[in-house]
Amino acid sequence: MTTARLPLFPLNAVLFPGLVLPLNVFEERYRAMMRELLKTDEDEPRRFAVVAIRDGHETAPTGAGMPDAVNVPAERGPSDGFGPDPVQTFHRVGCIADAAKIRERPDGSFEVLATGTTRVKLLSVEASGPFLTAELEELDEETGEEAGALAEGVLRAFRSYQKRLAGASERSLTTGADLPDDPSVVSYLVAAAAVLDVPTRQRLLQAPDTATRLREELTLLRAETAVIRHLPSLPAVDLTRAPTHPN
Repeated sequence: MTTARLPLFPLNAVLFPGLVLPLNVFEERYRAMMRELLKTDEDEPRRFAVVAIRDGHETAPTGAGMPDAVNVPAERGPSDGFGPDPVQTFHRVGCIADAAKIRERPDGSFEVLATGTTRVKLLSVEASGPFLTAELEELDEETGEEAGALAEGVLRAFRSYQKRLAGASERSLTTGADLPDDPSVVSYLVAAAAVLDVPTRQRLLQAPDTATRLREELTLLRAETAVIRHLPSLPAVDLTRAPTHPN
C-alpha cells in the first residue's frame, strides 16, 4: 500500500487520470498552496490531490461554478466552509494532479494547469496549516474481465452519442483516429467528456476496475443517446475542453 500526504484541493467537480484541469486560484488558502508547490524543483512533479465535494455539503464559495471572488474574505481558514470534520464533506476517492504550469498574476492570484495522474483514497484530512492536506492511499487500476471488448462497444456508443448531441450535420466530431484504444484511457476519457452530473462522474471514478466503469458507461451512453434522439434539437458542444475551475 502506497500512501502519501499532499495538499488537498476540494472542487465541485471530478478529476480523472489523464485529463487536464485548468484552475483560477484567488483564495488565500489556495494561493498559499500554490506558493508552496512552487518551492518544488521544476524537474520534480508538483502534486496535489483533487477531491469532489459531496452534494449539499459546500457552505462557502470555494468550488467550481462559484466564481464570484468579490465577496470572498481575503483570508479564510483552511477548512472554512467544509464543516467541523472536513473529511466527511468530501468524496473518499479523488485524483492526484500534477501542476505543469503555475503562473502568478500581478494581483497575487494564480493561473494553474494540471493533469490528473493517479486515483487515490482519502484517509484523513489535516487543517492545522495554511491549507488543507490529506493522507492518501494510491489505488491501482485493475482491468477486469472483457475490458477490451467493452472499450470497443463504449467507443461505438460514444460516437453515436456525440453525433446525437452535436447534431447530424456537425462535421467537427471526434473521429475514430482521435480516440484511444487502451480500455482504461477510454473509460476515463468518456467519463470526463460525456455530459454527466458530479455524483455520476464520482461513481465512475471510484469503480473497482476498468471493465466495471466501461459497463456503466455503455449503459449511460445508450440511455442518454435514446433521450437525445427524442429532443427536437441541441446546439453543438465541445466534448473535450474542460472549463476553468475557480476556487
